[in-house]
Amino acid sequence: MDTHPTPRPDVAAIPRYVPGRRPTPRPGLTTYKLSSNENPYPPLPGVVEAVAEVAPRSTTYPDPTCPDLYAALERRHPGRALLAGTGSVALIFHTLQAYCRPGDEVVFAWRSFEAYPIATAAAGATAVEVPLTVDGRHDLDAMLAAVTDRTRVVMVCTPNNPTGATVTQGELVAFLRALRDDVLVLLDEAYVEFVRDDDPVDAAAILDEFEQVVVLRTFSKAYGLAGFRVGYAVGAAEVVDPVRAIVLPFGVTDAAQAAARAALATEDVAQERIAALVAERERVLAGIHAAGWNVPAAQGNFIWFPGDATIEPLMKAAEELGIVVRPYPPDGVRVSLGVPEANDRIIELARAVRPSC
Repeated sequence: MDTHPTPRPDVAAIPRYVPGRRPTPRPGLTTYKLSSNENPYPPLPGVVEAVAEVAPRSTTYPDPTCPDLYAALERRHPGRALLAGTGSVALIFHTLQAYCRPGDEVVFAWRSFEAYPIATAAAGATAVEVPLTVDGRHDLDAMLAAVTDRTRVVMVCTPNNPTGATVTQGELVAFLRALRDDVLVLLDEAYVEFVRDDDPVDAAAILDEFEQVVVLRTFSKAYGLAGFRVGYAVGAAEVVDPVRAIVLPFGVTDAAQAAARAALATEDVAQERIAALVAERERVLAGIHAAGWNVPAAQGNFIWFPGDATIEPLMKAAEELGIVVRPYPPDGVRVSLGVPEANDRIIELARAVRPSC
């Protein structure tokens, strides 16, 4: 038969997510995957034991109400509505599905998180991509100007992935006060734990003043649980609760819930590791600047090398050094922080390639 089921006409135009490539083994050289912003440390104390404890329950469905995980999170976000999902990226998809109709617009900075245009198209909405400033930051004035009567959602990523630049509290408050109250704002803080800005976004204060904001967090980065796929949304109940109708049933497994609870219970160790990564970030940035690169002020666990002309040389030099980095043609290359030896090679990479801008 020549006929077959056909998808929605717009599905073919949806961009595909490209995961970070894994390194190819090199004889005599330890290789490092620095392409996915993964935490380089082993699981936090208690995580493996907590997962092993719930493993015998793997023949039954997990509790979709996540009672113990929500109890732990409520101590950090008192009085807020909480919604767990299979990573914060899943909650982006679910929220856009809950709030967008075909023809609605979703405004976000670009380049930013690669899943934004995918999630927008999957919801049948139209992406409105607003260029970043020359130093890799959100241009909030331009984003505000891009809002129309068709805008349903605005997404703000801070620190921005892949450039690492942040939005300040003052900038965000001014933006939100100028925005229509009926526009939902997704504040994506996947890397918030690594921020050391002078005026960082205060999510609690933002939620106190603006009920249209939903904050997204993840356990994948700072807490090293990328393989368990668990994140959560925080906001006003009237805004968050409609998304519950969309979330994947039984999506957050018992193992993921247990791992997240264990990670929260070892906050002191997590903070020590975060501080170590931040110190490494500053050391690597100093080396990159000394090599002549003008890179954005990194506030995540990754560093952005801008410039189309340098993508191919950076990729070639990284391969020779035994590290795998993440290209984003035509804008630049993102390199995740790893263990100190891997980070030494990032500095070598900066020295090996002449910057184009």
